[in-house]
Amino acid sequence: MERLIAWYRVSSSVGAVVALIVANLIPLVGVLFLGWNVWAILMLYWLENGVIGVFNVLKILHAEGADDPNTGPRLNGRPADTTARAGVATFFCVHYGIFWFVHGVFVLTLPVFSSISGDSTGLLEGLDALTLMFALGALILSHGISYRFNFIGRGEYRRATPSGQMFAPYGRLAILHVTIIFGALAVIFTGAPATAIAILVGLKVILDLGLHLAEHRPKGATAPAP
Repeated sequence: MERLIAWYRVSSSVGAVVALIVANLIPLVGVLFLGWNVWAILMLYWLENGVIGVFNVLKILHAEGADDPNTGPRLNGRPADTTARAGVATFFCVHYGIFWFVHGVFVLTLPVFSSISGDSTGLLEGLDALTLMFALGALILSHGISYRFNFIGRGEYRRATPSGQMFAPYGRLAILHVTIIFGALAVIFTGAPATAIAILVGLKVILDLGLHLAEHRPKGATAPAP
């Protein structure tokens, strides 16, 4: 346990870790006690993707690192670090916006596809806008705390480059949401009970925490030996 706590301290602020866990447990409460179904969960995670995009724009605008002009990524044929932060942020908004839109089309049309199994009405009934916004607010707070205490407070902005930060969210989102989407499809088309949805949410909590710690761990840093 002491080694695990030490790893948290190396990788992220304790407050950010606690906020992430609490915010991610709210959907679990929704599944177990409020009748949330898999569509409500996917809607929440899709909206969270939008929140991640907004905070990443802030990170791009505050990144102070510089890429190697010879080996770093390029935009329009020029080293990305020589491009204004606002230009990089604008490019990210367009690129990420397309990704977010396509993901949203999938989520919003899910009840149509689920009609194959005769469950589309149940999906719609499981969506409560008020509780969904409450859960989203908790996730916004979690990402805000991480931005304030990790990116700003721990000085990550000094090492981050605008171009590097532009691509930062994709790896984490790809691993996390491909797992969730395929898990959700399995739940829908097999008619799995609420416990399966709860397991899916629990998996998201574990993945999100692990990827969060990996993202904010300084290069070469290791947890102190016990």
